[in-house]
Amino acid sequence: MDQNRISQQTSTTLPLQGELRRDAPGPNALLRGSFHGPLRWILEGPGWDIMRPAVDFVLLYVAILVALGGVSAELHAPAVRVPLLALPPLAMLFLYLRGLYRTRLRALVLDGLIPIVSAVSFATMAAVTLGLLANGRAPDQRDAVRAWFFALVAVSAGRIVLYVAQRWARAHRLVGKPVLILGAGLVGSQMARRLEAHPEYGLVPVGFLDSDPRTIAEVGGRDMPVLGTVENLDEVVHESGVRHLIVAFSSVADGRVSQLVQHCQELGVEVSVVPRMFDTINNRVGYDTVGGLPLMSFTTVNPKGWQFALKHACDRVMAVTLLVVLAPLMLVTALAVKLTSSGPVLFRQRRVGRDGRPFDLYKFRSMRIPSPRESSGAKSMAFLARDTAPGGVEGEDRRTPVGRVLRRCSLDELPQLINVLRGEMSMIGPRPERPEFVELFNDDVTRYGDRHRVKAGITGWAQVHGLRGQTSLAERVEWDNYYIANWSLGLDVKILALTMVALFKAGE
Repeated sequence: MDQNRISQQTSTTLPLQGELRRDAPGPNALLRGSFHGPLRWILEGPGWDIMRPAVDFVLLYVAILVALGGVSAELHAPAVRVPLLALPPLAMLFLYLRGLYRTRLRALVLDGLIPIVSAVSFATMAAVTLGLLANGRAPDQRDAVRAWFFALVAVSAGRIVLYVAQRWARAHRLVGKPVLILGAGLVGSQMARRLEAHPEYGLVPVGFLDSDPRTIAEVGGRDMPVLGTVENLDEVVHESGVRHLIVAFSSVADGRVSQLVQHCQELGVEVSVVPRMFDTINNRVGYDTVGGLPLMSFTTVNPKGWQFALKHACDRVMAVTLLVVLAPLMLVTALAVKLTSSGPVLFRQRRVGRDGRPFDLYKFRSMRIPSPRESSGAKSMAFLARDTAPGGVEGEDRRTPVGRVLRRCSLDELPQLINVLRGEMSMIGPRPERPEFVELFNDDVTRYGDRHRVKAGITGWAQVHGLRGQTSLAERVEWDNYYIANWSLGLDVKILALTMVALFKAGE
């Protein structure tokens, strides 16, 4: 290894051969005893795979008993109602087929809503059909509807409680899987930073394996130590209790990585792989084989095709509806802005939209008019730190008392419904940026220009994940590009729901 590169490693980088240093901030210092206790077994380990079907089973039968009038009524139920007792196992079967018993890194309640509704609905129809075949007539329609409704509520409530409990325990680092990352380069370091910043994934990085790690400066920061090379795998697993390996890009040959993956399976260590060309993969990837060789095919959505034309039609309908419904609120807001500070009610700012076309974005003015001596918008770049997106308060805080309330509740964004109605923006999409920043970021940020393939949005995938104002620009671009690559109407509905949740929390 180049001696100059070795000298640039910080003290958190451990020797690449031999025993792990006990005096370094190694893996054991990063783990808590509760990671190995009963709580971890229930919410993260094998108990989690038992809990979900067990809770579903109990709640479904309770729901059916309540729907049919209780235990005593069920013991004397006519034969025509008996087939409804088959609804719980049928619902669990459909839940399994929809993948709701598969372990996922991060489970969102909204992700399971549609599968739960469809699984319970199909199970109810199957139970009704079973009654029709067995008894010659279907159960009473009111009984079937009650059974469907109570079963749907029971499963949804149970899932919400379980997921909230797991998310809370993960967020407080009470449970989690110790993770080792193969590859201490850009991708591996980014993965470690992301897992540290988002404990809800339940993966706790303890260090890296890499025979030729990049320097701290080259990867933009690396808090976890390099624990050794792939030859130290057994020792690191034994010392740290690692239960998961993430294969990021490293200098190790692919053949050696394949052997490593097989060895991890023998050790009982789960393996995840960051694929090559990860920035071109979306949820429409197809899988096939040519002989024994796997073949992946990529399918993308055309931002100028019929799907986005339907999206933009829905945008205009929603914009008109909201402008009518929110007209009284917007009028009160406009009066509050006008009566509490001098200047125009609406603030206009040049932004860049789809295909790089500029347009005037509208907001309710939330700041007082600056004096000639105060900083201008063009000078706002000086207030940005490295990898920080513009937004929020830049320079001197000129927000008015009313403006503070408007910003906290996002009421200042309402006039952008006019931009949507005019076809300049969408309800959902990447946030538009000022021309001077676009010119700067196009040169400095990888794939920044991809956002201009679609219309800018009032809210977006990055915003609902907390990337608003002066936050990481690289992360914001990553989330926005994910949205573009994986767009669907269902994803738009999810973003709208998450936006409502965010607005509710902001207004508290």
